[in-house]
Amino acid sequence: METRRKAVIIGGSLGGLFAANLLHRAGWDVEVYERVAEELEGRGAGIVTHQELMDALAMAGVTVDETIGVAVKERVTLDSDGSVAGRRAMPQILTAWGRLYHVLKEAFPRERYHNGSQLESLKQDGDGVTACFKNGHHARADLLVAADGIRSTVRQMLLPQARPAYAGYIAWRGLVEESALSERTLKELFPYFAFGLPPQEQMIAYPVAGKGNAFEPGKRRFNFVWYRPAAQATTLRDMVTDASGKVWLDGIPPPHIRPEILEGARSAAGQVLAPQFAEVVQKTESLFFQPIFDLESSRLAFGRVALLGDAAFVARPHCGMGVTKAASDALALTRALEACIDVPAALQRYSDDRTPTGAAIVRHARHLGAYMQAQLRNDSERQMAERYRTPEAVMRETAVARIFS
Repeated sequence: METRRKAVIIGGSLGGLFAANLLHRAGWDVEVYERVAEELEGRGAGIVTHQELMDALAMAGVTVDETIGVAVKERVTLDSDGSVAGRRAMPQILTAWGRLYHVLKEAFPRERYHNGSQLESLKQDGDGVTACFKNGHHARADLLVAADGIRSTVRQMLLPQARPAYAGYIAWRGLVEESALSERTLKELFPYFAFGLPPQEQMIAYPVAGKGNAFEPGKRRFNFVWYRPAAQATTLRDMVTDASGKVWLDGIPPPHIRPEILEGARSAAGQVLAPQFAEVVQKTESLFFQPIFDLESSRLAFGRVALLGDAAFVARPHCGMGVTKAASDALALTRALEACIDVPAALQRYSDDRTPTGAAIVRHARHLGAYMQAQLRNDSERQMAERYRTPEAVMRETAVARIFS
């Protein structure tokens, strides 16, 4: 009887779960190791779906039906006074991080997913790769997939020169209960994929399922992402400093954001956003922000180790491609391994396929976010800033499926 090839996945978020499910269904013996000890939770993260993502979910063993997300038919842009500055018909399914995590986790054998496993080191030889964890566990495999996110431990070991670069702005995020919103906002904002375009800022918001994957009217939630410039040395540094004086340069955990920073955001919402958007921000209980970064890796294959998802490339969220890219990475990796029995050769094929695609997605997202740069550094960025700041361009280009290969 032929021995099944073994794969170790470092990182148990969406990218890791896509890779785990696809490789498991392709006949691999797969184990997932997640650093966080408790069950992962999404903090107000909405996800725009594309057909490519839906196809990958189906191939990963997930039943894709109307419960996967909330459907909207139209995009709108609101002016600062709350009036409609533009409309565009664009049907789309909008979901939440927690929903996709749940269905992907359910599709994978529970006993093969290990929380509280922080990678300490790895070593390779001609026959395999060994992952060594801080809890003393060692895992030997034919393949190791690094799906451990933007601060990937594996990438830092193998490609230390690839580091996240701050984009010059942050994103306030949150979810508000549908039942908490006024009649005006429910009518003029909630049914749409909605945009607001204050000078050098951008608001994006859309409905997603409520707690417990509730889709009934009145029980859904409204997700938003509000981009604001924040100079790294001054504004950002103050924002990521907690009450004890500790500075969290990579992003401050939401519970540590100082109350005056939160109140400042709610106050600013009332000053610069349309009234409907301001209400959403002001009624969000768990308001938090994330610095926006670019990350590019020059290659994705290192012998028997492959980088995948945010461990490989991180594009600004304007593309709406983060989860779709991770799913596509996992599909490409699985197909390369099916086409080539030699693991290092298959990973090189995967790297040759996905490295140019990742770079193209990062580049396009950078263009979409150019007008929110705190400092527009050259003529090219200024031209992109002009190109992507109109309602028509923003609605046409943001979170829209494109061919990047």
